[in-house]
Amino acid sequence: MRLRPDPEQRAFAASLDALLSAADLPGVAREWGRGEHARGRALWSRIADAGVFALAVPEAYEGLGPRPAELALAFVELGRHAVPGPLVETVATAALLAALPDPAPAAHHLPPLARGETLATLTPPDPTPLTPPTPPTPPDPTSLTTARGGGSARLALDGDAAALRLALSPEGLRLSPGHGPVRPSLDPARRLTPLLPGGELLCADPPLGAAVAWARLATAAQALGVGLALLERTVEQVRRRTQFGVPVGSFQAVKHRLADAKIALEFARPLVLGAALTMDPADVAAAKVSACEAAYGTALTALHLHGAIGYTAELDLSLWLTKARALRHAWGTPEQCRAEVLAGHGGRAGR
Repeated sequence: MRLRPDPEQRAFAASLDALLSAADLPGVAREWGRGEHARGRALWSRIADAGVFALAVPEAYEGLGPRPAELALAFVELGRHAVPGPLVETVATAALLAALPDPAPAAHHLPPLARGETLATLTPPDPTPLTPPTPPTPPDPTSLTTARGGGSARLALDGDAAALRLALSPEGLRLSPGHGPVRPSLDPARRLTPLLPGGELLCADPPLGAAVAWARLATAAQALGVGLALLERTVEQVRRRTQFGVPVGSFQAVKHRLADAKIALEFARPLVLGAALTMDPADVAAAKVSACEAAYGTALTALHLHGAIGYTAELDLSLWLTKARALRHAWGTPEQCRAEVLAGHGGRAGR
């Protein structure tokens, strides 16, 4: 099993890094959070021209895939640069449409998705739906699921920007005709919306496993990139910031915090790449919980070591801080992913 990218894969990641470095990503992300999508859509087209979305689309539908290893490397870069938009949801939509027993929806929707002409979103499945005896709980703005009484109302990411909206309903998978009002989110660049009911029924029993696996892999890779960006920016900060006439980064306690963050991220990296090779649900869940927890821990370190300025929304660091928190719960909480890891690897041990 190869866990190190080959020269062609490294060149692909480097070219994507160069493309994103040339864009004003902080400005694009802030505009996206205000509902201004023009520059974000232009960047989306350039990302699609680089072949990113085609990696999740089978060749039969004008794609390059499925190629999860290359897609994971791409999403690390997308996370490092805080690219906004329904990136993970577009990948999950591609996997779901390709897995439908009826090929007609895939033939119609996947080619424009691969070309970047269509942004897609969908409501994620709820692995633990609430039951009537469960008392109401306040909504978690970092999650795509909000509790309402005894039921659950799932929210889709960037439903106001996406042209292709897939909604899960009791009847199955439907094409949603529109979206409701934008809900507040911890990460302003992640705009949550309910999808309107009705629309064409695509499948009464949609195969959700592939969509969840691809979504979790992309989320894990994106979180890894977010963590790497936070670590890089924090190292630069502690080199510049001085106390008692010396850089803060020379203090042993600061070095220990940064080393712990670096170790967590480097331990998560092979799990993400390994999961991309196997696409086993337990491996993907392990990659997601490891990468998201590493990114979240790095975000806490970044916040502490930046001092009071780290709490300000005006600082670009906030774009990565809020995303690390949001990704931690997107497409499966840490508890849900750990349970899947234990169930999957426990079954293997039993065999």
